[in-house]
Amino acid sequence: MRIPPPVVTLTLNPAIDQSARVKDFQAGAVNRVQSVQIDAGGKGVNVASFLAHFDHRVTATGLMGQDNAVIFERLFAEKSIEDRFIRIPGRVRVNVKLVDAVRDQVTDINYPGAAAPASGYNAVKDMIVRLSDEGMEHFVLAGSMPQDGPDHLFHDLIDLLKAKGACVYLDTSGEALHWGLKATPDVIKPNLAELRAVTGKPLTSHHEIIDEVHKLSDGGIGLAAVSMGSEGALFITETRCVLAKAPETKVVSSVGAGDAMVAGIIHGRLSGLPLHTIARQSTAFAVAALGEIGPRLPHKEAVLSIADQVEVEDLV
Repeated sequence: MRIPPPVVTLTLNPAIDQSARVKDFQAGAVNRVQSVQIDAGGKGVNVASFLAHFDHRVTATGLMGQDNAVIFERLFAEKSIEDRFIRIPGRVRVNVKLVDAVRDQVTDINYPGAAAPASGYNAVKDMIVRLSDEGMEHFVLAGSMPQDGPDHLFHDLIDLLKAKGACVYLDTSGEALHWGLKATPDVIKPNLAELRAVTGKPLTSHHEIIDEVHKLSDGGIGLAAVSMGSEGALFITETRCVLAKAPETKVVSSVGAGDAMVAGIIHGRLSGLPLHTIARQSTAFAVAALGEIGPRLPHKEAVLSIADQVEVEDLV
């Protein structure tokens, strides 16, 4: 069995996720917390954790406040993730996730994070170049920019990596997504709201979504996975599109579900799986994460069992 190549994840704005389980959450009232769970988070960190869960070799880098980095260092040690984060002055932001056990809803209170010094972004570019020179070929650029961070940074990094022959996965939103798309990443995973925002169109049908994805970067994107919540996810290549629909599941928390789908896509591609199987398994990754509080996956056999229940339909 061939060993998949290592993956680098980049997280510029990591977070410590504090998930508080509340019964029947009421805005404007006193709410009693039933349980609290604290996790190292941020989109790239979550992707790294999920990939390591499936025995992939992963290097995690980005910018991290040095004052409360211990929880990340513990996660990386537990999961054998290589820590190449650049420490900067200050603290990692804390995001609060209020999990309503009655309505099966999560209310996110996401802090912006401290501004990083300009030298930090230069150090990130240097680190990406160094990792590429060390032989890394698969890079995941994920998450939001720190406060006052340059929206074009992902664009610049994708340009740099593509010139060196690397494969780039992009999972971000807003202006960072707008700029990143101009550099033609290999794989993107916007949700429908993010795709609507970046195209400025309502996108009310599957074919409208497919057409807009094909227009992005003149059709140079190898795979676009567009998640649509309970409606499933579209997996779009230049010549094909499949719709994956998950089995009904009880949502415990949505924290990390999108990141789990990204990890599932990477796992499938690096394992040489066909599009149908990538769609099925990455959807299963996301569904499995929905059943956990915080960015976690159950054991591998449970994830693969969910994959057997995912329906995949050819649209193109």
